[in-house]
Amino acid sequence: MEAVLGLLVISAGVSHGLETSCNARQNRSPCYGALGGTVYLQLITDAKGNDELIFWKNQTGTRTEILKRKNYILVITDITIKDRTHFFTNNGTFRLNNTRRNDSGKYLLETYHTNGTFIWTSGLQLFIEAPVSSPQLSSECLSHGEMRVSCSSEGDGPQYSWTLDGQTLRDTETSPGDETNTITLKKGLSGNLTCTVRNNISSVAISKRISHCPGLIYVHWTLSNGTKISEWVHATGNSLCVESTTLAT
Repeated sequence: MEAVLGLLVISAGVSHGLETSCNARQNRSPCYGALGGTVYLQLITDAKGNDELIFWKNQTGTRTEILKRKNYILVITDITIKDRTHFFTNNGTFRLNNTRRNDSGKYLLETYHTNGTFIWTSGLQLFIEAPVSSPQLSSECLSHGEMRVSCSSEGDGPQYSWTLDGQTLRDTETSPGDETNTITLKKGLSGNLTCTVRNNISSVAISKRISHCPGLIYVHWTLSNGTKISEWVHATGNSLCVESTTLAT
């Protein structure tokens, strides 16, 4: 049985810009970049000095030199990425364009005096991930009037969260599920349902106006023993009611 669905609205709050800036001077700090995007790595603050710089990558135990400066001469030494890189001498920033998955890895910068004496080293771990895509919502009504809603998105490591009319869903409103991208709403719920999908570099939200499943009515009734009950029930099958008043359909 199909659920009653309303207008689908994809939030304008898409935050996965394809440019990322990270500070390699904060030793061993993680950096997340979007697949196919651009990453800016702040290597040093003063790139106009004469100190010797060696910037390299450690991938699977292999050291690959990327950039070297000595005697005021700066050279991109890794020819495999040379056409995708640029070093800004005015602010000491290294740019990597059109990022690929194999750009992930540990990057280190070593600095030496002109006489070869070691000064300091710093580095970071770069992770290249695919941004989450605009999510898709689907829903269906279950046999007892509950509504199962699924939110699907592509990308690396998507994490899901849900709100109803701007409020986090409570346990009384949902049934526990095996996957966070699928929830089961208790019968009779309606409102603006929003699914937000995020990972380390992106966040996208989609909203849908939902109504309770067809065939449900909200009633007050009194059992033969005098107990008063208010509940969403199917339009048929409420023979236990002594007195019934429909509040909403």
